[in-house]
This record gives sequence, C-alpha cells and structure tokens, in this order.
Amino acid sequence: MSALRSKAMNHVGLTLFSLLMLYPVIWWVGASLKKPEELSLPTIWPSVPMWSNYSEGWHFSSEYTFAHFFGNTLLMEVGNVFGGVLTAAIVAYGFGRLEFKLRGFWFSILLLTMMLPGQVTVVPQYILFNSLGFVDSYVPLVLPHFFGGGAFFIFLLVQFIRGIPRDLDEAAKIDGASVYGIFVRIVFPLIKPALVTVAIFTFIWSWDDFFAQVLYISSIDKFTVGLALRMFIDQFDIAWGQLLAMSLLSVMPSVLIFLFAQKHFVEGIATTGLKG
Repeated sequence: MSALRSKAMNHVGLTLFSLLMLYPVIWWVGASLKKPEELSLPTIWPSVPMWSNYSEGWHFSSEYTFAHFFGNTLLMEVGNVFGGVLTAAIVAYGFGRLEFKLRGFWFSILLLTMMLPGQVTVVPQYILFNSLGFVDSYVPLVLPHFFGGGAFFIFLLVQFIRGIPRDLDEAAKIDGASVYGIFVRIVFPLIKPALVTVAIFTFIWSWDDFFAQVLYISSIDKFTVGLALRMFIDQFDIAWGQLLAMSLLSVMPSVLIFLFAQKHFVEGIATTGLKG
C-alpha cells in the first residue's frame, strides 16, 4: 500500500510540476486571443477570444502574408539541415574510422573550436561575405552548414560511430567495399538516430538564430519568420495580439519536428558514446 501511495504522490508531483512549466505556454496561447486592453488583466483566457488576431496577423503586411515568410525560412532550413547532416557525417566518419597522420591533433583542434565564442567570428565572417557580395542573401546563413555543420555535431557523430563494431568494416572490405562504400552502405545507415538528432538541433538552432538573420538580411521579400515578427513593432505602437499569435505559430514547426522525430532523437542521445 505504501508503494502505491508513493507512486501516486510521484504522479501528482510530476503533474503539478508539468503544469507549472507549461503555464507560460498556456498564458501565451490565451494572450494571443486577447484584446490589447485585456493583456494587463490577471486572467489566462480572454472573456471573448479574438480569433481575428491570427487572420489579421497572417495578413499584417500589405504585400506579403506570413506564408511567404514561412516559405523563405523553410527554404533556408532545407539547405541548413541537408548541408549540416551530410558534411558532419563525412567529417565524423574520417575522425571515427580512418587512420591518418595527426588525427588526434586535428580532432583536439576541432574540440577547441567549441570553446570559441561565436561573437569572435562575427566581424571576420561579415567582412568576408560582404566582400564576396553575399550580404542580403541566404548564402551567409546556409553556406557555413556545408563545412562540417559545427564541431558539436561532429563530436556527437564521432562518438556514435566509435560504438559501431569494426568487424562490419572488415567484412565489407572482404566483400570488396571501398572506404566510400563502407561509409555509404555500412556506417551512414547505422548512425541514423544520431543523424536525426543533428538534423533536429540544426533546424531549431538555425530557425531561432535571429542575430545572424538580422545581420545579413535586409530586404523584406527575403525576411524569415523571425525578422517578419519585427514588423509588428513600430515607433509608436505594438500590435501585441497579432504579434503573440504569429510568434506562437512560428514555434510550431520546431515543436512538430521534435514530436514526430522524438523516438529517433531520444535513441540518438541515449546511445551516443556507448561502445559496441
């Protein structure tokens, strides 16, 4: 009986804690349906929901709807995820499976870059992309993902690859597979959970990278969702209801991707670093 009571208390505690953590989201949903004068009231749900906040926010711009900005962002994310996953897997395969001189040294240098603050490289990168004429385009936001995808992702994949038995490589070599064949036919399919993890992190981090977007994009027709949200703020007034409604929609892609890929994401995190 005591075990059942303890289990019930644990469930009640977890439920209350979950509601506490979800309170900001619940308030966010309610506030997106409120009139401006109701936002200061200590109520979660409005007396009369203003569903028009969503339709008016979606058509806030006279020239573009938010579908245009979502399309811009998703187009950019396709390049980011594809480039980040592919190149991170290739580099990680080199460090995790191939033997070459100074491999440990270069891997240490790679790990050291994780300790380098991103602010250090902002000015040199901007000068480089500006001199190449890539400012006010998606190239500065997408191109870096085609050069390894980031030291953290490479490290994560290296740890996952090291957990794959090398006997599979030897068997493939006996069958005549080359280094590239082993990567394509053996390693790449087996690291699918880790690749999903890299894809989710890449998508979420680049989707939320407002600083880089505002630094390189200035034309309205190229605005991402994050930049489009600034259009609700002017010098004299803020359309809070519409801003909250569109900001709520802006997080839905990340939430949906995590929910649909949660199984592979958890598997990738749980098995990374385990030895085969």
